Amino acid sequence: MTKNILLIGGSHGIGLELVRLLHETHNVFVASRTAEDLSSLSVTHIPFDVTKDDLDLSKLPESLHGFVFCPGSINLKPMKMMGLDAFREDMEINFFSLVKVTKEVMPRMAESSSVVFFSTVAVGVGMPFHTSVAAAKGAIEGFAKALAAEYTPKVRVNVIAPSLVDTPLASRLLNNDRKKEMMAERHPLKRVGTAADIAHMAAFLLKEESGWMTGQILGVDGGMSTLNIS
Repeated sequence: MTKNILLIGGSHGIGLELVRLLHETHNVFVASRTAEDLSSLSVTHIPFDVTKDDLDLSKLPESLHGFVFCPGSINLKPMKMMGLDAFREDMEINFFSLVKVTKEVMPRMAESSSVVFFSTVAVGVGMPFHTSVAAAKGAIEGFAKALAAEYTPKVRVNVIAPSLVDTPLASRLLNNDRKKEMMAERHPLKRVGTAADIAHMAAFLLKEESGWMTGQILGVDGGMSTLNIS
């Protein structure tokens, strides 16, 4: 059976890499602000700004077998330099938008379907300058576990918690060779992540092979969350 997969924000970075993995064997629907990088792929694009728009459900099939929410932010500053508006903005982009779309989509999730969210290694490992994003992503982890309990066994819900991944969102942190080298050295596996590293895990979580996994927070982080090699 060909599965119907919805990606929110699948037009760049990890989302785009996941679309590339899925589009030849699944019916893929991408709701995002831009679509230029999707033009050569067999997908249905739905214009959508997650912070402003309601999702046009008429563009979706009646049953979805997979749902992946990709939008996020990297707002790394000392807490003393951040006002409440910065925290609200990160919560809006990362968490409240996710909740809004999830509430719209869950009635369409089919039996044995899969939901995939994204967090960050900084939720489980305290890191300076991550107070806002860690708080917002931590909300996702708690929400996902409760959602998994509420919808089991019909829908599985899992979360991927990456460390730093080389995507457009992280370009400011990796915009020269010195920064790339420093960031790579922080990880036990001595490199930062790639979009493919994370997309392959997301694709696995959408497959039947992961059918006995739900309510999990999966660290795909170069060993950063579990290994201390200093």
